[in-house]
Amino acid sequence: MTSHKTAQTMKPATAAKKLGVYLEATPAEFQEGVVSRTEFNTLQADPPEWLRELRRNGPHPRPVVAAKLGVSISGLARGGVTEALTTEQIDALKQEEPEWLRQERATQADVRKEAVRIKEKHAAREARDEDSRS
Repeated sequence: MTSHKTAQTMKPATAAKKLGVYLEATPAEFQEGVVSRTEFNTLQADPPEWLRELRRNGPHPRPVVAAKLGVSISGLARGGVTEALTTEQIDALKQEEPEWLRQERATQADVRKEAVRIKEKHAAREARDEDSRS
């Protein structure tokens, strides 16, 4: 009996998410098909012009928008941003710096500080435990 190796595929939504692009802005042939692992690797290694353009100018999916603004996805929602934004729109928000954006950036900074504090606390505890075992 011979085993047939089938190519791994993913749905367009999954591929778009992994590529960091907004699915609705991708070409129809991308949205309607499936993406094999080989095709996906090729898209990453040598992106076609449409992919480079989407990454450069958008519209960008919410995780990318949140990262570019330095806030969480929940922070975007609290700020009323529920749709994909272009790079131009993101830059305009950065320039305007509305109150919600300042507040969400401060919140995000606090979250990061707390994560570092907890990581350092765990590292210190592990070092202390290691010393007591020696």
